[in-house]
Amino acid sequence: MAIGIAVVALLAGVGWFAVRQDVVPWLAPDQCTAETGDHSVVLEPSQARYAGLITAIAVQRGLPARAASIALAVAYQESGLRNLDGGDRDSAGLFQQRPSQGWGTEEEVRDPVHAANAFYDALVKVDGYQQLDITVAAQEVQRSGFPDAYADHEADARALASALTGNSPEGFSCRLGESDDGPTALADSGLTARADAVRRDLLARFPDLPLGGFEPGGVSTGHMQGSAHYDGRAIDAFVRPVSPANRTRGWVIAHYLVSQADRLSVRTVIFDDRIWTAGRRSGDGWRDYDPPESSGDPAVLEHRDHVHVDVF
Repeated sequence: MAIGIAVVALLAGVGWFAVRQDVVPWLAPDQCTAETGDHSVVLEPSQARYAGLITAIAVQRGLPARAASIALAVAYQESGLRNLDGGDRDSAGLFQQRPSQGWGTEEEVRDPVHAANAFYDALVKVDGYQQLDITVAAQEVQRSGFPDAYADHEADARALASALTGNSPEGFSCRLGESDDGPTALADSGLTARADAVRRDLLARFPDLPLGGFEPGGVSTGHMQGSAHYDGRAIDAFVRPVSPANRTRGWVIAHYLVSQADRLSVRTVIFDDRIWTAGRRSGDGWRDYDPPESSGDPAVLEHRDHVHVDVF
């Protein structure tokens, strides 16, 4: 009897911990959240990675947030925001695109960058797509057998697009665990392998983005004491001068980096006097940033003119 009572008590305790993840955050699963107004969307980190990529490509192409909303609604419906190996009618990838309909080769439609660009190539040919209902615009491109299904994902797609295009500052964050330590040797860029991967990724998504905070051989001055820049683990992405448009662009970059944090081993992102960190406090989302030094240009100290990112 005593053993039975102990087992019941143990199971009850496990159940309590499972539902009280706010009290014991390390039991909570990794996940990402987009919040805009009264609507919230929860994603797995792998889904967030593709949502961030789809939206960043729209921004890179100079397309409006509406284009990203349409693309995200389609990817939700067709693949659940996952890069599928195959599906019905010989389709594959994020959008379940079909090589037989001119989307590209079988290998290309499985490449998420190619798939997103192919979708946008088709979307911009739809007259007045920005004014069309999402389900109508999506159907013009996708020619699905279930055209009304896109409407089921409209609210989630709009919330994600609003956050990831920077129109909802602080609207996207992820709760992620810490990564293991990586190589510390510096590449030719003066960055560790992980930081250099972030550099290359940023330039692929935002080719005209000015980057700094590193140099061949590493840096030893110009940053706060103890800065990750001195270890070659940090990059600054500049959005100067401070302006409403550049603030939006900064949030695009900041949210994109958080959406890719699991893949790129990102530890910290700072922008607009706000900070996100992976690990124990990641569940807090974006927090107030208090610069450790008070002398200097507030725009620089508070990271209002640049996005800081560092890796584990």
